[in-house]
Amino acid sequence: MSLAVLKTRSLNGMEAPAVTVEVHLANGLPAFTIVGLPETEVKEARDRVRAAIQNARFEFPARRITVNLAPADLPKESGRFDLPIALGILAASGQIPAGDLSGYEFAGELSLSGELRPVRGALAMTYAISRQPSDHLPAFILPAASAPEAALVRDAVILPAASLLDVCAHLAATQPEHKLTPYRAEPTAAVALYPDFRDVKGQSSVKRALEIAAAGNHSVLMSGPPGTGKSMLAARFPGILPDMTDQEALEAASVHSLTGGFHAGLWRQRPYRSPHHTSSAVALVGGGSTPRPGEISLAHQGVLFLDELPEFDRKVLEVLREPLESGRIHISRAARQAEFPARFQLIAAMNPCPCGYHGHPSIVCRCTPDQIHRYQDKISGPLLDRIDLQITVPALSHEDLLKQADGEYSADIRQRVQRAAERQLQRQGKPNQLLSSQELDTHCQPEPAAMKLLQQAMQQFQWSARSCHRVLKLARTIADLADQEQISSRHLAEAIQYRRVLKQNT
Repeated sequence: MSLAVLKTRSLNGMEAPAVTVEVHLANGLPAFTIVGLPETEVKEARDRVRAAIQNARFEFPARRITVNLAPADLPKESGRFDLPIALGILAASGQIPAGDLSGYEFAGELSLSGELRPVRGALAMTYAISRQPSDHLPAFILPAASAPEAALVRDAVILPAASLLDVCAHLAATQPEHKLTPYRAEPTAAVALYPDFRDVKGQSSVKRALEIAAAGNHSVLMSGPPGTGKSMLAARFPGILPDMTDQEALEAASVHSLTGGFHAGLWRQRPYRSPHHTSSAVALVGGGSTPRPGEISLAHQGVLFLDELPEFDRKVLEVLREPLESGRIHISRAARQAEFPARFQLIAAMNPCPCGYHGHPSIVCRCTPDQIHRYQDKISGPLLDRIDLQITVPALSHEDLLKQADGEYSADIRQRVQRAAERQLQRQGKPNQLLSSQELDTHCQPEPAAMKLLQQAMQQFQWSARSCHRVLKLARTIADLADQEQISSRHLAEAIQYRRVLKQNT
């Protein structure tokens, strides 16, 4: 047989479209051609595959070899095609049986010795295989180092292999004991060693605001002088977030799998990303000639902490507006388009003025009112409108700083957050922050007195419809933390105080 057909996967954003690897051997002068829009890494497979086949003690056929990666209009990148190409050459030349190839999908990068190296996106490829409308899903043969990641998809059959020889032995074996053993390890969540909220002295009002944010998936902006604990509080925030659902954990792991930065020990842990304020817009949202996820997608189902918010370039900050609303980011390049999830919780921190000490009880601010306005104007009104809680982190007195920390443990706060989150899932199947405008009418109807208070606040502060909706969602979360079905005036009043406009603080 001079033709062999195998199945593998490519990567296109979060998708893993199927790719058919066709290998044909023909008479003529020896040649090795790969067609089907291969990028440089795929073209280099010719040398890796030739050396791997020869070092595995197989014969590399001295014939005209043509490898077609279909569909032809889908760009192919990375070394994951090495294994199916090598197997296709061996099957087409009759060195391994070709009859059972249709029951498998293959991916793996080959070393020159024939060993298999891990590949990016193993989880995304496995997830795509599991979603196929088929009664008999193909088994996925891939490098052993990628198996723990791929096994997070429970319905998939994962066959890990250490080398090209192992795969060939499996395909040629007639006895079960000679075949590859399916990877059965169940994923276990490692203990997350987040810093504890008890370490933060004072700041009870800020801790309360962060508890509300964690319970309802709300975004937060903390403003305060240097050294008041803004970064400490943000670093401890992931420790009070509710448990991830299976779907959330799988989505977060899939994004990190695309960059090769995921391992099984991170399973069910909320991502925490803290990019520097010199980061570009591409670093934040993703991009490149082959689109890769940026920081906002790597923070999917977790926390994105932006310290020194006004120091970011304004154009960089403006790219946050769309994903804060939609939870997705669409990247378009001349030849490639990709969409990545970006459902993150934004925790931002800033100083109130250029010198940092505006409003400090003991240090005099040297900034003029015009300087303060220009500094705070770096954060646009539309972006500020999308941040649910805007709070002040006050400077502590010397007496408070010298006291022993005596606040609540993160575990105690997390128990309340977990109960409130479960209440939301039972009622509406999602966190309060994700409620649509139609769902607000069903789940966020305040009492008559509270409705009157909301109307007064809207008139006084000239709120937009978005601001009004976010206050209602915030009040709904406060009521959930209090185990109350109805939104009362007390809940709404607390929500209103968190909608502070920075310019009014000057």
